[in-house]
Amino acid sequence: MSVLDLGGRVDSWSKVPVRPQHVHVVNLEPLPAELPDWVEADHADACELPPAILSRRYDLVFSNSVLEHVGGHERRRRMAEAIRELAPRHWVQTPYRYFPVEPHWVAPGMQFLPVPARVAVARKWPLAYTPGKSWDQAMKQVLTTELIGRAEMRYLFPDSTIRAERMLGLTKSIIAVRTA
Repeated sequence: MSVLDLGGRVDSWSKVPVRPQHVHVVNLEPLPAELPDWVEADHADACELPPAILSRRYDLVFSNSVLEHVGGHERRRRMAEAIRELAPRHWVQTPYRYFPVEPHWVAPGMQFLPVPARVAVARKWPLAYTPGKSWDQAMKQVLTTELIGRAEMRYLFPDSTIRAERMLGLTKSIIAVRTA
């Protein structure tokens, strides 16, 4: 199986007990200098993939907790369109907007606060990835984290099954799955 991982990391695939024959990782983060022979990696934007990637076909497109970080509905739409075109199957997971705890900061209800309040939480909340950020850093992180709900996920992936990942009976994440 050939897999395109949008927003993933090579080291994640190195740790799985069963891995595909070929994995192509695309990320905006720095990529490792050395890659196993079964991995290919490109520094690219999942919403504006280069023609060299768009012209290929994969067995599966995989994306885990990336869709909420791409920068607004139009960019999510472009990413979803590419996912649907690049492979007959996909698995796209994103945290659910209406889970009571915002997963990036582990802060109850933070996703429902006005932007200035979210920035204050991002700067001071002790469970955040890196508390103590500057106002500019916190603002950027808040504005580039936009959780979505089932309706938008269904709109973005109309030919997919939308599954729920649950915690304590509540939907924690939603996953668009197409199995061909």
